[in-house]
Amino acid sequence: MDSARVSWYPGHMRKTLRALQDDIKRVDAVCEVLDARIPFSSQNPELGHIIGSKPRLIILNRADLADPSATALWLRRLAPCVAAVGTSPSGVRDIEPALRRLLAALREKYEKKGQGGRSMKVMVAGIPNVGKSSLINSLCGRRAQKTENRPAVTRKPQWCGVSRGLDMLDTPGLLWPKPEGGFHLAVTGAVKDTLLDTSDLARSLLAELGGIYPERLRDRYGTAELRGAALGRGYLLRGGEADEERMALAVLDDFRSGKLGRVTLETP
Repeated sequence: MDSARVSWYPGHMRKTLRALQDDIKRVDAVCEVLDARIPFSSQNPELGHIIGSKPRLIILNRADLADPSATALWLRRLAPCVAAVGTSPSGVRDIEPALRRLLAALREKYEKKGQGGRSMKVMVAGIPNVGKSSLINSLCGRRAQKTENRPAVTRKPQWCGVSRGLDMLDTPGLLWPKPEGGFHLAVTGAVKDTLLDTSDLARSLLAELGGIYPERLRDRYGTAELRGAALGRGYLLRGGEADEERMALAVLDDFRSGKLGRVTLETP
C-alpha cells in the first residue's frame, strides 16, 4: 500500500494498518469477518489490498441476527470460500473444517518440504466490533480474548491455539476514512455511539426498517416514527413531551440485540 493512501488514516488507524501489513507476512491465510446484517458496509476494501493473494475465508458473523433468506443470497454471492455463523459457540463448528480445506494445498506443499508438523497460522481481520474476538473464543473453547459490545476493545494482535496444527491471530479492528455505508456501520455499533446523534441515527434506522420490515415496527412500537414510539411507550420528559433520546437508545438496543427479529439491511 502506498504512503499516500496510508496518510489518509487517523494516527491510531495508521498504526493498526501498518501492524496488519507486517502480520500478513507471517500467516498462511485470513479469516475476514463481516457482519451478516451489513456484508457490504462491513467489508473494508483496504483489507483486500493487505490480504492480496493469501487464501481467504469470509465469515458472515452474527448470522443468527440476520434475515436467513438474505444470508442465503450472500452465501451464494460470496461462494465458495464463505461460512455463516451465529453468536453461540455451536455456531462456529464449521469454521475449522472450512479452514483446513482452504489450507489443504498449502499443507501438502509443506509436507513435501518435510515441514508436515508446521502449525498453520490464520489471521482474523475485520472492522471494529464485528465479533472477531468472540469468534476466536468460541473456536478456542475458552475466553482467550477480551470481548465487549463496543468497538476498539482489541488493542494489539493476540495469538490463540485453536487445535493441533492451527493457530489464529486476533487483530484490532480497522475502519477506513469516510467509509461508504457509514450509517449502517453506526447502527450496528462499529463506531462509537458518542460520536453520533443518537436520535438522528434511530430516526434513520426506523425509516429504513419501515421500508423493509414494516410489520416488525408495527408489532414492536405501533409506529415507524420516533416521537410516536416514545409516546406509546410512555417515555416522557417533564411537561409531557416525548423523550426521544430515551426512545432512540431503546430502538438501537432492540436492533442490535435482535428484539426486532432477524433483520438484514443490505442484500446482494
